[in-house]
Parts: sequence; C-alpha cells; structure tokens
Amino acid sequence: MKDHKLAFVVAIILLAVSSAISLILGRYWIDIGTLRDVVLSAITGQDGGQSLATPGLVLWSVRLPRVLVAIMVGAALSVSGAVFQGLFRNPLVSPGILGVTSGASFGATLAIFTAGNSLLAIEGSAFLWGLIAVTITYQIGRRSGNSVTSLVLSGVIVSALFTAGVSFLKFKADPYQHLPAMVFWSMGSFNSIVWGDAVRVLVIITIGLTVVYLFRWWLNPIALGDEDAMTLGIDVPKARLIYIFIGTLVVAASVSACGNIGWVGLVVPHMARIIVGADHDALIPFTALLGGIFMLTMDTLARALPGGEIPVGVLTALIGAPFFAYLLMTNERRGGWQN
Repeated sequence: MKDHKLAFVVAIILLAVSSAISLILGRYWIDIGTLRDVVLSAITGQDGGQSLATPGLVLWSVRLPRVLVAIMVGAALSVSGAVFQGLFRNPLVSPGILGVTSGASFGATLAIFTAGNSLLAIEGSAFLWGLIAVTITYQIGRRSGNSVTSLVLSGVIVSALFTAGVSFLKFKADPYQHLPAMVFWSMGSFNSIVWGDAVRVLVIITIGLTVVYLFRWWLNPIALGDEDAMTLGIDVPKARLIYIFIGTLVVAASVSACGNIGWVGLVVPHMARIIVGADHDALIPFTALLGGIFMLTMDTLARALPGGEIPVGVLTALIGAPFFAYLLMTNERRGGWQN
C-alpha cells in the first residue's frame, strides 16, 4: 500500500470534492458560502437565522444521508465485485453472479406487489430474498461438485429463475398503482433515502467491509488457486463461504435501499486494479474509495442533468458498459487481465 500512497491521497481528495459538489448541486441550489455557514452553524451550535433554515433542512435531512448512502453503496458493490473476481479467479464476475441481485430485486418487486410502497417492507423483502437466492445457489453448487465453475453456473440458473419471477410480477401488477414503482425501483435511485435508511445501510455495509478488509490477505493466495492457498494453511471452503456471505450481505443491503444498480461491481474493480495492481492489500481499500467516488458522481449527474432526475442505474449502465468495453480492448492489447 505504501507504493500507492499518491493514488490513495488523490482518491481521498476526489471523494471530498465530489461530496462537496453533491451537497451543493440539485433542484435547490446551495452555494459555497451558504454551505460553509450551515456547517459552521451546526459545529458552533449557533442559530444561523431564517436565511439558513431552508438550506440547512435540505442539507442535513435530504442531501447528507443521500451522499453517505451513495458513497457506501458504491463502496459495497465495488468491493464485492473485487472480492468475487479474486475468489472465482474470473475478471467478468460481478456481485450478481451468485443470484443475490436478482433475488433482492424479486423480493422488492414482491413487496411492492403485495404491500404497496411500504419502504420497510421493500427493504426487508429485498434483503431476505437476496439471502435466499445465494443460499439456493450455494446449495446447488455444493451438490454439483463444490467447484468454482459449478457455483458460478448455479448463480446463472438462480438469477434466471428470479428474473423470470420479477417479469411475472410486473406482468400481473396493476399498471397504474404498482407497475410504475416496480419499474422505477428496478432502475435504481437514491431519491427516497432518509436518515432511517442511511443508518441501517451504513451499519451493515461498514461491518461487512471491515470484515473483508481484516481478512483481505486470504484473497491473494485464493486468487492463485485453491491448492496454493491450502499449502499456506488457508481453509479455502470456509474462506469462500465467509466471503460469499459478507459479499451477499452488503450487496443485499445496498439493493434493498436503492434498487438494482448494475455495472459498478464489474467496472470499478478493473479501474482500481489498473491503478494499484492486483494485490488485495491495496486493491480492497482503493476499490472502496473509487467505488464511492464513481457512485456519488453518477448520483450527482442524475440529479443535476436538465429535464429532471433520472434513475442512477440508467447512468451507470450508459457509462459503465462503454467504459468496460474500452478496458476490455486496451487490456487485451496489453496481454489480458492477468495483472
């Protein structure tokens, strides 16, 4: 990590700048001076007066929880992608490979179909079905030989089943009452985040990412192969189970709060790997920083673009897919993904 100190410093500065810009931009503009005054008023405990009442409410009650959740969700999806890519030794793996994303999407869609727009029901159902999906995937993979290939193929099967379930619920949904919410949620958005959501998401993701960071040294040997890892005394099946559970936990928490946002867990780890290399000691924390910057930038653009706010999942797909195509072509010219 010491060899990449400059990269980490730049990333931290970019995250701070991105956060400040995100707090300023939006339908209600908060200029730099007003932002400074609101923050100073909160720090000193002094009443900022009527002129700071509205910007203070927008900043503390609307934008700050949204910014924090966007950063943490970006970090969670990105780190999960980096972990799964190292765990399965496959650069095309993303957090949805084990079916957790499609399972959580099915859970949220089911909650909208049965309980309307109850945010608690949507989050709880998304989290529950995400865990159910990965449990089914793991059981199928274990009974099929407990290999990486069988686990990945099991994830494809489970994802297809839950995606079909989402399509069925959309087909049966009331086109005026439930279907618009299902469609909008499936595209991903942070526009309904409040402090209650932020606290739940921040606690779960912080715990998950901390566990991943503490056990990051397992990933380098596992990425080289199970036999190499076992010669170093690593219990590979146990380590894989821990990583899968933690990755599922943070992804399910993310999806339950803001919907289905794709490409982050696929693109960001590759960007981080190009900058700091494949050593997970540096890759995991740098991927978290880069993921937070990427997601926060996408959310800020989604709010600031003319014509009204658009779902952030649309932007991540529009930007992520071409960028990944560029990474694919440039890395193939350099000899592939091995570095």
